[in-house]
Amino acid sequence: MASQAIVTDLLEAANSGSHSARDELIAVVYDELRHLANSYLRGERPDHTLQPTALVHEAYLRLVGQDTVRWQNRDHFIGVAATMMRRVLVDHARGHNRGKRGGGCIKLSLSEGDGFTKTDDLDFATLDLALEKLAKNHPQESRTVELRFFGGLSIAEAARVLEVSESTVERDWRFARAWLLHEMNGR
Repeated sequence: MASQAIVTDLLEAANSGSHSARDELIAVVYDELRHLANSYLRGERPDHTLQPTALVHEAYLRLVGQDTVRWQNRDHFIGVAATMMRRVLVDHARGHNRGKRGGGCIKLSLSEGDGFTKTDDLDFATLDLALEKLAKNHPQESRTVELRFFGGLSIAEAARVLEVSESTVERDWRFARAWLLHEMNGR
């Protein structure tokens, strides 16, 4: 894992418009992003066409297009990168599912990121729809899911990004997991 201080320094330089800092940043956090991508793709179907390297590169292309983002620190950057990976995977799932109505959904183990459950699998498109619905009524809880589940951030890291207490993140995380499971099970 890249040093918090090194990443923060590079982000501050990137915020000031340094393209070389932006390029150096990806080199510093690449392994961490690739590990994150691997964890997302671990439970995929055997014929899945998106590889971890492609997922990292696609997310990075979306990240560098975020000129309006004022990077705060490593946790914030990884959280946004996780959100970009989520969007890439959802777009990929939607494109795949258009070709095969109802078939070949991309599976994601909910045990990732401290998990929703230890055994359930679900597809990104369904999760994305549920997260959109959660965000309408509970935006902070939705953001907590993005940071914890997709960003792989710890409770402490998510609390720093959201600028709330760790107990608030724990409470929001418990609520969001229960809400999403209820929503996705149609109960």
